[in-house]
Amino acid sequence: MINHIKSLIIVFLIAGIGLGSCKKTEYSFGELKSPSDVVLTTAVAGANTANPDGNGTGVVAITATANNAITYNVDFGDGNTQVVPSGTINYKYTTPGTNEFLVTVNVVGTGGITSTTSKKIKVFVAFEIPAAMISAIAGTGSKIWVTDKEALGHFGVGAANQITDDSPTWYYDADPNTREPCAYDDEITFRKDANNNIFMTVDNKGASFSIGAATGFYGFAGPDGCYGIISGPEKKLAFSNATSGSTSANSTTIQFTVPGNGIINFGTGGTAYEIVTFTANTMLLRNIGADGNAWYQKLIVK
Repeated sequence: MINHIKSLIIVFLIAGIGLGSCKKTEYSFGELKSPSDVVLTTAVAGANTANPDGNGTGVVAITATANNAITYNVDFGDGNTQVVPSGTINYKYTTPGTNEFLVTVNVVGTGGITSTTSKKIKVFVAFEIPAAMISAIAGTGSKIWVTDKEALGHFGVGAANQITDDSPTWYYDADPNTREPCAYDDEITFRKDANNNIFMTVDNKGASFSIGAATGFYGFAGPDGCYGIISGPEKKLAFSNATSGSTSANSTTIQFTVPGNGIINFGTGGTAYEIVTFTANTMLLRNIGADGNAWYQKLIVK
């Protein structure tokens, strides 16, 4: 019995010594400091007096600095976020047109303490015209186009809610060489520059055709016919995604807007032309006229 008691005492002593030697490991972040003196700067590429919202590339240099910063979480305001350890990034916005974004930076300090700052920016992003379309429209530098007067449906009209290159389904499709002479003698020159901007010049020989519903838009009054519409100087075309609701199954889904009165060779009162189809030598355009209908015109390389 005495030996058994001694054995128990020894076991308890060993257990006590073991428990006494265990110590809780302590961790420390050191002194917790909030990021301070946070500065956020942005520079839109190509921004100047003439182009305050940039050169169209959509690139913005974003720089955030702060004392006691470990890293930076950047919300670009377009639905995208990114961890930027250095606080500096060149970010490319891709939404065509001129848009305003709220850039928000969360500066992370020790222990996860954050400081936040935001800045609104306005950025112009040029629409990127597909290379194949640029080549077809302007060639290596420029191309002259005319009305494809020998084709059935070189002028046509259909429902505004329908997009098709099938002229028999239109309300009207012009038979070959049946319209007024002024509708056939226009020469439309499309030119591209080094940055793949596309410009258009129309030589209408002093008169252009207009539908009756649109003559007032061009400063005249009367029915369908030829009018002394001034086509004006060379114009830079603004390309964008089509607003018609078209799909790749029935269109290129790309349109261009003509500044000024918007006339090309057949006046409808429309200024935005959707490119329904194109090849290196042909092009089918669609626009919504002053009468609310969809007007089609076929062009061919001269």
